[in-house]
Amino acid sequence: MSNAKSWLGLGMSLYFWGLMDLTTTVLSGTPTPPGKLEAFLSDKPQSHSRTKRSWVWNQFFVLEEYTGTDPLYVGKLHSDMDRGDGSIKYILSGEGAGVVFTIDDTTGDIHAIQRLDREERAQYTLRAQALDRRTGRPMEPESEFIIKIQDINDNEPKFLDGPYVATVPEMSPVGTSVIQVTATDADDPTYGNSARVMYSILQGQPYFSVDSKTGVIRTALMNMDREAKEYYEVIIQAKDMGGQLGGLAGTTTVNITLSDVNDNPPRFPQKHYQMNVLESAPVSSTVGRVFAKDLDEGINAEMKYTIVDGDGADAFDINTDPNFQVGIITVKKVI
Repeated sequence: MSNAKSWLGLGMSLYFWGLMDLTTTVLSGTPTPPGKLEAFLSDKPQSHSRTKRSWVWNQFFVLEEYTGTDPLYVGKLHSDMDRGDGSIKYILSGEGAGVVFTIDDTTGDIHAIQRLDREERAQYTLRAQALDRRTGRPMEPESEFIIKIQDINDNEPKFLDGPYVATVPEMSPVGTSVIQVTATDADDPTYGNSARVMYSILQGQPYFSVDSKTGVIRTALMNMDREAKEYYEVIIQAKDMGGQLGGLAGTTTVNITLSDVNDNPPRFPQKHYQMNVLESAPVSSTVGRVFAKDLDEGINAEMKYTIVDGDGADAFDINTDPNFQVGIITVKKVI
């Protein structure tokens, strides 16, 4: 941390020193000492002019979520006109100045005095000025710079749409797509692996699997039979840092139902039925009822009864009761 602090402070000190020195040189017409600016500004103007340029080294980086008791050192501003005698006064203005960030008006040291959260605000744009402490006259033109909040892994992945509900036909081939789950991570996706999420299955094997990169859940077992097990509770984990040790994790539940396919024939609970009927029974009178069971459901369990063979095939008829799925045997002609 001390090395990072020193590097940040030196880098920003050099930048503002170089920029302010260039401005002074341009306005005064004094030649720039050979090699002085090249070390700091690689895209310096080739001739002395008032051309306005966009500098890219005008930013600090500071880690979020600092929990120390002392103010967090951010960096340092310095004018080459500062001889170290306290005659230069540094002024900080802009976003967060005096509230989030303070500056030592003698040394130019900038500190953060509040906890910084990148997920609340990713950067601050501030302005710096060097004044003659005695007269208040600006010694340098006002310069704008940015403090960027650097991400740490302080947010776990979250499934904003969970828990999930999905359906897949029973007897589906292995690899059939069921549903895709998605976790989001509030950390910075452009920096490190803090927001790089990998998926894994904590509960639901060996029936289902999940693609570690996409979050697509697929069937993983052959011949899953709804009549044997209809409901599955699958728990999916999303872990950041690419799933590596130390990553933060979040979970969600996926409730999966096997939908029915017509894979069961109707079966009679008994092979033989004994019925009696009077020879005087009128046509269409009921002789008896038969009932077959079908393990499927819905339309797949609807049945139609027919007489296919037997001595009395021409004397009796059978009709289907659609409400109770029973076959009603009736007299077809005078016996």
